[in-house]
Amino acid sequence: MHRRDFLAASGLSLGGLMLPAFFGKAIAAEQLQSAMDTGLKKRLADVALAAARQAGASYCDVRIGRYLRQFITTREDKVQNVVNTESSGVGVRVIVNGAWGFAATNELAADSVAAAARQAAAIARANAGNQSAPVQLAPAPGAGEVSWRTPIRKNAMEVPVKDKVDLLLGVNAAAINAGADFVRSMLFSVNEQKYFASTDGSYIDQDVHRIWAPFTVTAIDKASGKFRTRDGLSAPMGLGFEYLDGDASGKFVSPNGVVNYGLSYDMREDAIAAARQAQEKLKAPSVKPGKYDLVLDPSHTWLTIHESVGHATELDRVLGYEANYAGTSFATLDKRQSGFQYGSDKVSIFADKVQPGSLGAVAYDDEGVKTKQWDLIRDGILVDYQAIRDQAHILGKQESDGCCYADSWSSVQFQRMANVSLAPGKTPLSVAELIKDVDNGIYIIGDGSFSIDQQRYNAQFGGQLFYEIKQGRITRMLEDVAYQIRTPEFWNACSAVADSSDYRMGGSFFDGKGQPPQISAVSHGSSTARFDGINVINTARSLG
Repeated sequence: MHRRDFLAASGLSLGGLMLPAFFGKAIAAEQLQSAMDTGLKKRLADVALAAARQAGASYCDVRIGRYLRQFITTREDKVQNVVNTESSGVGVRVIVNGAWGFAATNELAADSVAAAARQAAAIARANAGNQSAPVQLAPAPGAGEVSWRTPIRKNAMEVPVKDKVDLLLGVNAAAINAGADFVRSMLFSVNEQKYFASTDGSYIDQDVHRIWAPFTVTAIDKASGKFRTRDGLSAPMGLGFEYLDGDASGKFVSPNGVVNYGLSYDMREDAIAAARQAQEKLKAPSVKPGKYDLVLDPSHTWLTIHESVGHATELDRVLGYEANYAGTSFATLDKRQSGFQYGSDKVSIFADKVQPGSLGAVAYDDEGVKTKQWDLIRDGILVDYQAIRDQAHILGKQESDGCCYADSWSSVQFQRMANVSLAPGKTPLSVAELIKDVDNGIYIIGDGSFSIDQQRYNAQFGGQLFYEIKQGRITRMLEDVAYQIRTPEFWNACSAVADSSDYRMGGSFFDGKGQPPQISAVSHGSSTARFDGINVINTARSLG
């Protein structure tokens, strides 16, 4: 679990006392299976739209949401916590005199919703007096009455808590029996029931599901007190419980025998492997610092993509609108205009909100815009950014990219990262063939700690498993590995990307942005990729 995930989840083992406010109120598990009445949602939406128009709004959108979350945490043979939460309400956003206004209510009653619409209009009118230019919205044709649901086979919310606890405790026992000294496992399930309506003529009902099952295994050398950990290699996914109780079809076995997973995950198998690999890490030699060719597995690459490309191409960061939380971006508008060489010609990176199984997959964003796929970097050249309706005109676009999102009915929607992924290589190339050409390299699996500067330019990344490559062969495990990059130099060092048969997704279940902060979930896909001549440091060395 990396820093953002830890900060978001750290309260889950403390009796729910530190749950972020957007999680809502605690409820019984059986309440996670209910849904809001569609007729009621449409009636409330119409009340808000009418009240906004009467208050002088030239545009209004209404989001009626019921956000359900379940978190189960275990350690060895103990259940540490089971938390079920619900948050329901209505958020109303309007434009009056060219300025935005937003208000929300948790009372699902006509009078309360109308009052929120009038309050949003009053706020917008006040904001207009301090705004230098009016809001310009890209067109978003009304969708009419439509509905969409994450294509799941088994709703995780309907699976009994006992079955989930039995899964996690069974995973823990398997890890202990395989040699682990400690193991902590978790299961996160999310269901966002979102109803969007706007004066453009949209009434969009969406039922979004996500799931994640992380764990951490620890092995201890009793003689020295030294310990090593290995986190699970699962990815958070936009899937149902079938992700965890399927046949693990679509799993990938790397050339060194490490199993990685696609759209189905065998948590027990991974925990047993983690216990053995944590023990192996105790005996692995420390890396010698220097320049290496890196072979990066998709279970690792997702985080590098997320930090150095995903956030860097968010248009609000590029423009300086988003600066306080993790900074702006080096990838300024002039670079797009000049055809900036972001990476080598092997690097094509696309954004989307449509990949099946991805965390970001929806039919419409929180502005009622139909989602799509588009290029950010094409054959190494920066060609586009991620933009929403009131930003599109800045890029000369006629439509939004459909990447607007709010983490709650009570939060105003704003530009959030879409799924951002490295396209597979265009010619057949297996991972084994990719490694065969490496004389002196390191193969990295799994994400680890990271650090990046305020413009997404200088960064450092760790991982879970590191293997030495000598003369085209994987030789032994290494430890204490991290690599340093400057974003454009790193992506220009990409010399090969495996083909689509190796393509997999990783992602962040708790990605933070904004002040006040909001949380979103986003996936990043790739095939295994090679980067030549990257600076590797030894994280165990003493300084000074």
